[in-house]
Amino acid sequence: MLKSLFHWKVLVNILLAAAVFTGLVWLTFRWLEIHTNHGKEIPVPNVMNKSVHDAIKILDDSGLEYEVDSFKYDPKYRPFQVLQVYPSPGSRVKDGRTIILKVNPRTWAQVSVPDVLDRYKGLAFRQLEQVGLKVGDTIFEPSIQRDAVIRMLYNGSTLKPGALLPRFSTIDLVIGAGPKRNISVPNLVGLTVQQAKAIIAQNLFEVGLVEHEDGGSDESDIVYYQDPASFDVRDQGMQIDIWASKKTPAEMSGKISQLNSIYRIKIDTTTPPPSYYEPPVYREPVAPRVSEPKPETPRTETPKQETPKSEVPKATTENKPKTAVEQKPKTSSATTPKTTTTTSPKPEEKPKAKKVIVV
Repeated sequence: MLKSLFHWKVLVNILLAAAVFTGLVWLTFRWLEIHTNHGKEIPVPNVMNKSVHDAIKILDDSGLEYEVDSFKYDPKYRPFQVLQVYPSPGSRVKDGRTIILKVNPRTWAQVSVPDVLDRYKGLAFRQLEQVGLKVGDTIFEPSIQRDAVIRMLYNGSTLKPGALLPRFSTIDLVIGAGPKRNISVPNLVGLTVQQAKAIIAQNLFEVGLVEHEDGGSDESDIVYYQDPASFDVRDQGMQIDIWASKKTPAEMSGKISQLNSIYRIKIDTTTPPPSYYEPPVYREPVAPRVSEPKPETPRTETPKQETPKSEVPKATTENKPKTAVEQKPKTSSATTPKTTTTTSPKPEEKPKAKKVIVV
């Protein structure tokens, strides 16, 4: 078996296979050198801070491809100025290599306007600032939606949600100032339903019940009745009901009378309604009478006489004369002082009966 491996024919086949393999490898690398321009490198030209048009022309003359990409807008640089180059200037690249140019755009990148309609003004301000938009003037208009955004304006024209605007653009907001009070209701009788709805919306009222005589929904029908009545005073935002028919209001007089009995009830205010409650009678407080002091008159009393009592002198004591005190009748006058008179004792007089005057 070993002798068969070293046969000359086998060795010739091995040498031929090695030569063919070596030739294929050499041809492959030679083809790659020719296809990729091996050894032929081109330095990237310096196009920094040039305009994008000049940079493209230089790259075309150098045999390099280019790709322009908008960079973040920087107001410190000119519009369409090249701010970055990749690969960096001075690098050696093959012919036909794509060079990426990042250019300063003309203005800020565009952003989508958020939907802030019918939202509170504070929330609308925050949403607009989050996407990079500024709020300019705030215009207040009468509306039943107080402090809600009604419209958005950009350069005087109405702006719809989702529109694209440059970042940091300024938009104006129209905000509702709230409904007005005590507004006269417009006269809708004789108009078509379509015209009546337009006038109701124009006066900032709401369309309420719309009843057609034939049960249809034809907006060309003529309004023959409304509630509230025309020229009544109502607040904006309240509903106005209308009744319409294909006939004229004069032909609907019977229906109008029937509706008046329902919606135009007259209350007689000349006679007061019967009261089943008796209110309490209010009586004024009577001040107590202050009696004037009357002058006091002295009263005269008749003295009562008492029987004199006999006094028995005691044996142990000496008979001493007693003083008789006579009392005068008192007077009620406060100015006259009371006087008492005392009599001096008389020597050796017999005791006499006392006179007692009772006042």
